[in-house]
Amino acid sequence: MTKICCIGAGYVGGPTMAMIAKQCPDVQVNVVDINEKRIAAWQTDDLPIFEPGLLGVVKEARGRNLFFSTDVDQGIRDADIIFVSVNTPTKTFGEGAGCASDLQYWELCARRIKEVSISDKIIVEKSTLPVRTAEAMERVLHAGDNPVHFEVLSNPEFLAEGTAIEDLECPDRVLIGGHETETGQKALQTLAEIYATWIPRERILTTNLWSSELSKLTANAFLAQRVSSINAISALCEATEADVGEVAHAIGTDSRIGPKFLKASIGFGGSCFKKDILNLVYLCESYGLPEPANYWRQVVTMNDYQETRFVKTMLHNMFNTIANKRIAVFGFAFKADTGDTRESPAIKVCRELASEHATIVVSDPEAMDNAKLEMPELADQIEFEEDPYKAAFGAHAVAVLTDWKQYGELDYQRIYDSMQKPAFLFDGRNMLDHNALFEMGFEVYSIGKGLKTHLK
Repeated sequence: MTKICCIGAGYVGGPTMAMIAKQCPDVQVNVVDINEKRIAAWQTDDLPIFEPGLLGVVKEARGRNLFFSTDVDQGIRDADIIFVSVNTPTKTFGEGAGCASDLQYWELCARRIKEVSISDKIIVEKSTLPVRTAEAMERVLHAGDNPVHFEVLSNPEFLAEGTAIEDLECPDRVLIGGHETETGQKALQTLAEIYATWIPRERILTTNLWSSELSKLTANAFLAQRVSSINAISALCEATEADVGEVAHAIGTDSRIGPKFLKASIGFGGSCFKKDILNLVYLCESYGLPEPANYWRQVVTMNDYQETRFVKTMLHNMFNTIANKRIAVFGFAFKADTGDTRESPAIKVCRELASEHATIVVSDPEAMDNAKLEMPELADQIEFEEDPYKAAFGAHAVAVLTDWKQYGELDYQRIYDSMQKPAFLFDGRNMLDHNALFEMGFEVYSIGKGLKTHLK
């Protein structure tokens, strides 16, 4: 029986290993992590992350061929294949601070693998890493006189939170990069065979190591670029009275462009886009390419601008003061169908609202616990209320920051009746029926469409 160990039981490692275990009952999958609380949660029905469909996949394989443990060393020793899925956040110190990946956890992981391994292993980079990181990993693994041979592969994830199970079950592609050597290609095919259990061979793409590592950063950069591009146009639409939805539809019907990631919004968030773009910026700068670095940095600058512009719009339309005004924030997760709040636009919006001395009430169906951890310095200015109706009671404005389906199904007449007048609604996701809200009496702002107002 092939034995897999995944080091890291987070948003990538947990779901990916659960799917492999489900689809490959003849493969033993061990997920290990030093976080005891997280590992304990994976062994219950109250999983440490929220992802539609994940619990069913976990329950199908858990105890059969899917196991969770804090015994990292034993997991490493037993494994034929080791997935490295540890956190690689952006550095906050030293050279490259604010852009480069912090690889300290990755290196510690590599050193631990080398120290406890007693047999040859395939090491799979699952974390998002800078191009040519595999070379550094190989140097760590093969340093000294250790007789164990390690073959390093790159297998980046392309999961979207909220649809991760669907993405794992029926992916657009699986990318595996390996060395163009006999042992490198043998390792590559070994991993490809596992995925081929349920994924058509034509969707399993193979490249050299460096192309695979760079493809992950590039994919996220291109997707984020589209978001920032349509958001840049949304500002122009408001200034010229064009409708960003109509513009997006018109250009999206062009087969060369396509309709995806052209929805204007408050901006992108999550653990990947900003981190990966800044990593790409740092790589460009490191290789003496300032113009490409500046090009990609502007994608992040545009996203920051969109978040700030949203708050400025709120302030301007609410008579240039929101001091002591109650603002109900609907949604704190960076997107619907996840509890993840990392780099969520709501963080910056709430901080800027707080700087204007607003009273903020945050509501979210899945992200409340994480939201409470994001801004401890604002504890005296932020209230947390799971019930959106209670959050909006007595509010001067509602700001929709996450596109949860249930926010489109609320009784907005009830909300309007309970609010201070004039009652403002700022739709940061362009997901509501703005004409219907206006007819109820709301002052309605939507990105790229401007304000519908009863005030003259």
